[in-house]
Amino acid sequence: MIVRTAEDVTGLKEIGRICAAIRDELMQRTKPGITTKELDTIAGELFAKAGAMSAPKGEYDFPGFTCISVNEEVAHGIPGDRVIQEGDLVNIDVSGSKNGYFADTGISFVVGDGDEVLKNMCKIAKVAFEEGIKKAVPGAKKSRIGKAIYQTARKHGFTVIKNLTGHGIGRSIHEEPEHIFNYYETDGDELLKEGMVIAVEPFISTLEEEVFEKGDGWTYITEKSFVAQYEHTMIITKDGPMIITLDGEVQDK
Repeated sequence: MIVRTAEDVTGLKEIGRICAAIRDELMQRTKPGITTKELDTIAGELFAKAGAMSAPKGEYDFPGFTCISVNEEVAHGIPGDRVIQEGDLVNIDVSGSKNGYFADTGISFVVGDGDEVLKNMCKIAKVAFEEGIKKAVPGAKKSRIGKAIYQTARKHGFTVIKNLTGHGIGRSIHEEPEHIFNYYETDGDELLKEGMVIAVEPFISTLEEEVFEKGDGWTYITEKSFVAQYEHTMIITKDGPMIITLDGEVQDK
């Protein structure tokens, strides 16, 4: 999507606030003993209260309002009876729509006291995101984002998942550009445009560089790695990206 009107900005900011607020509430509620289904039920109630719709449920008939992934699960985890434990690596991924506008955000974190490597990996996912979006300016090549993300991961002793990517968003959950890679890839490279709406989402890994589908039709997992995601939706502007899903409130980066 290319933002063309003030109405577009307002609509995107509204759904961005909603998704960020739901993400933050679920993160706060993620304590040892709660199930992923209980967390997802909270999300469903919050979507309804905000007059918004879950994107995975509404667009793809996903069996949950949100994607909640734990430990070996990297993305698209199905909420269920899995009980959260102290030290678990959890990813809360929230995407939704309202009035025809979409936003997408996700953050990985360690529950309570946990492994310092995992905690550091979550921090580096955020750092990699921040380094990547410095390249998200009009006229820049899309590949510069992934190059910065990958270089940051390697600098800190990690790598990236290469078969999960960011994407365009705005009027639907997945739009052009189809892929925003988390490594340097020039195939299908293009120039970023002012007003373009994208979701940038580094997946930082302890070892493996690919995920595979678990067998339930949805969940992506690894065999022997942990992975942290950090994702926000943003509008590209000449002054830098305007992040619409940051900290529960709209903020300009």
